[in-house]
Amino acid sequence: MDSLPVALPTRTKVKVTAMPGDGIGPEVMKATQTVLAAAGAQVEWEEALAGAEAFRRGISTGAPQETLDSIARNGVALKGPLETPVGHGEKSANVALRKTFEMYGNVRPVRELPGIRTPFSGRGIDFVVVRENVEDVYAGIEHMQTPGVAQCLKIITEVGCERIVRLAAAVAEAEGRKKVTVATKANIMKLTEGMLKRVGEAVLKDHPSLAHEHMIVDNCAHQMVIRPEQFDVTVMTNMNGDILSDLAAGLVGGLGVAPSANLGDEAAMFEAVHGSAPQIAGKGIANPTALLLSALMMLRHIGDFATARRIEHALYVTLEEGRDLTGDIARDGEGVPTAQYVDRIIANLGRESEKVPEREYRPMALKRWPQITWYRAASTRELVGVDVFVESERDPRAISITLQAAAEGSAFDLTMIGSRGAQVWPEVGGHTFLVDHFRARFMFKEPPKGNGIAEITDLLQRIGRQHNWMHIEKLQRFDGADAYSKA
Repeated sequence: MDSLPVALPTRTKVKVTAMPGDGIGPEVMKATQTVLAAAGAQVEWEEALAGAEAFRRGISTGAPQETLDSIARNGVALKGPLETPVGHGEKSANVALRKTFEMYGNVRPVRELPGIRTPFSGRGIDFVVVRENVEDVYAGIEHMQTPGVAQCLKIITEVGCERIVRLAAAVAEAEGRKKVTVATKANIMKLTEGMLKRVGEAVLKDHPSLAHEHMIVDNCAHQMVIRPEQFDVTVMTNMNGDILSDLAAGLVGGLGVAPSANLGDEAAMFEAVHGSAPQIAGKGIANPTALLLSALMMLRHIGDFATARRIEHALYVTLEEGRDLTGDIARDGEGVPTAQYVDRIIANLGRESEKVPEREYRPMALKRWPQITWYRAASTRELVGVDVFVESERDPRAISITLQAAAEGSAFDLTMIGSRGAQVWPEVGGHTFLVDHFRARFMFKEPPKGNGIAEITDLLQRIGRQHNWMHIEKLQRFDGADAYSKA
């Protein structure tokens, strides 16, 4: 794979898709664009629709085709907050945009800002959370297994892990950082979360200038609160990164000042991570800091480092002075309108903060991933059994009798029945609260001569005479190692 610099010197204006979004989105977008224009940013805006209005039009993704075409054309987007139905209805427009353009990496800087008081002020917090952005449970593959049992599949791929760790290393090197922490729940989810741990350790060996460590993710959350100064770049799977990046934002002032970037091979989208705040929409008091900081990440992405630095320092000086701040960050609680805050930042263009440690940003060198179907071959592959998930209101002993009878004369022996991850037959002691969802493990008596499909089909027909089964999972060994979890 060729090395792909994602930031190049800016000579002419770069066209950027602007999605103002919902609630306060149009207000913070206008404020951000005003500051960039005053600073001479080489950006030309192409406005596009996404979010609530798109949903009202019946567009299930929350982004009409014209918006997708604009992002595809320009390759760079700046997005305000979007409304997303919670617990029902359409999928998240944010997730849809990330998936459509395979923006596999989410980058969330976490830096102490002058003048914004938190319990952690003065600690010099300055790190980056890099979150895998398209896999994990966010793949959105869910099923109701029984009327009272839901399933969500956690999809983690080797190539997805490699991409996100290489991005984390690129971020560290571009910003002159020294360490990458791979945070996982590999102690419990040894195959999925364990994959990020194993791949991360292998990839980071290719970056000798970077120290690297592995940390259990719950300990990582604990350490972020106890001693956040220890972190430089952290990399995580999707859900862990989603949660801990919000926690990290809380250390330095909250989501109102938290920027982010979504990066892929074909497109990059920069966004504030706060919500649409409909309760203050239209009042002219919204804080645009998060989107403005996201726009600075965008300017560095397109190579306009000088303008980004100029705006950044103007913002720092404004926050240091503590004058003309919006209500959520004003020290006396007496905030000013958004426009007045913007005017103060613009007035401070050209001034430099002496209190914020300088960080030198360089272009990020990323690998472009070829558009192929990634395939990981195994030297050996053995089919050793099958897990069959069945619905039943009976007790485990009664279920075992019926399933053993079903397996009699088949190619399989019933070896275990589990409920919600706990073995309930044969009994091992203790107490498990039972629901109508059981995993029955059947192992081949002898290795199948072919692909085993005929034997599995026969078994399912036998089980189906007495039980409603929902789905199956093959139990395989790749390269001599069991590729399935034990009860």
